[in-house]
Amino acid sequence: MQHSSHSESAVAQSRRLVIKVGSSLVTNEGKGIDLDAVEQWATQIAQLHAQGKQLVLVSSGAIAEGMARLGWPRRPKAMNELQAAAAVGQMGLIQAYEVAFARHGVRTAQILLTHEDLADRHRYLNARGTINTLLDLGVVPIVNENDTVVTDEIRVGDNDTLGALVTNLIEAETLIILTDQAGLYSADPRSNPDAQFISLGQAGDPTLEAMAGGSGSNIGTGGMITKILAAKRAAQSGGHTIIASGREQQVLSRLSQGERIGTELRATLPVRSARQRWLVDQLRVRGRVSLDEGAVRALVDGHKSLLPVGVTHVEGEFDRGDVVACVDKHGVEYARGLINYSSDDTRRIMGQPSHLINELLGSEHDTELIHRNNMVFPRSAPDQD
Repeated sequence: MQHSSHSESAVAQSRRLVIKVGSSLVTNEGKGIDLDAVEQWATQIAQLHAQGKQLVLVSSGAIAEGMARLGWPRRPKAMNELQAAAAVGQMGLIQAYEVAFARHGVRTAQILLTHEDLADRHRYLNARGTINTLLDLGVVPIVNENDTVVTDEIRVGDNDTLGALVTNLIEAETLIILTDQAGLYSADPRSNPDAQFISLGQAGDPTLEAMAGGSGSNIGTGGMITKILAAKRAAQSGGHTIIASGREQQVLSRLSQGERIGTELRATLPVRSARQRWLVDQLRVRGRVSLDEGAVRALVDGHKSLLPVGVTHVEGEFDRGDVVACVDKHGVEYARGLINYSSDDTRRIMGQPSHLINELLGSEHDTELIHRNNMVFPRSAPDQD
């Protein structure tokens, strides 16, 4: 982890960017859409667009705008009321962006996603194809979580994470997270006068997560921990992350000129294949299989496929082709992958040698529970993938 650097901002060299703007920056601290702020973002993004950069905007603010339009003074807790507020607010949010970008001759498109769209392989590929086509057409896609239909089961949860998922989806070089803080500090500067500002670090550095304490600093919706974890996720596709204050004058334009603003978290992790990124980006697995020590060693050290003989316990209900986590006896996840068997069949063959599978299930089947090619290792141990 470094605290200062004279190197050029990653934005200057990036052709494809994902820009996430926090809710407080577009809704005047929750009072409803701030049209002046939206105009400023559109102006800066249009400047980058004119430089030949491809840009995706991930914008919060729909629920806050819906509450303002409906005259609700407090954020509702009931899911159906939140969904109603989001539905009303999306109209205002997209209308504001469309008008602001049109002044600069830039076309926009609305993309609403849920985690379910990204968890399903076919829908994931369709979403990637749609966004790539829009970018090739010179359009700026505006992405948000589809709060009008989302439930806890299919929720991404926050737009920092959504920004990282979109970064991986389209293989953007840089994710810019604009918030109401200057960037990352070694401690909370509001309570610790010795807190040091971190201008440069490595995405995935565990000391950053430790500094955030796992709970963030209550900034925006996600807190600082979600931004650190988003940077780690974006690094899976080689994407750098910049966390900067959206209150900085002309922040996007200055970043694109190479000026260093905020905290830049460099991607230094090995870049995964598109299929591996899709697997590791599954925020919710369908089930878990517990492995004995020999099976854990075979996966991690031996780079082997998972065989039924190493499984000691099956948790959850899942179908063939679902994403399942592989954990040790303490519940620590070492891998996840596309399983070749349903949960019922996995329970029937667990602990058994592969040559007995056909006899136990009554027909020809795969010898592997999860093939090596359909597996990823989210944990960042040095001896892992």
